Amino acid sequence: MVTIRLTRRGGKKTPFYHVVVTDSRKRQGGTSLESVGIFNPVARGAEIKLRLELARIDHWVSKGAHMSDRVKQLVTTFRKQAA
Repeated sequence: MVTIRLTRRGGKKTPFYHVVVTDSRKRQGGTSLESVGIFNPVARGAEIKLRLELARIDHWVSKGAHMSDRVKQLVTTFRKQAA
């Protein structure tokens, strides 16, 4: 099954996440099919907190991909900000 989920990057106490499309059987930091966004929960100042490629996410969901719970929340907030 194809999943859209977060994969952690960044250093200790400075989390940074990539939103990736991957096979659900792969481990969290493993190879992914496509990167569709970023999420920086500790963004300060002019740093980007959330950037998503909604067209690609919609494409993968139409093909049968499932989003994790956190990614669903992020997509919802991003759509509200974009409107």
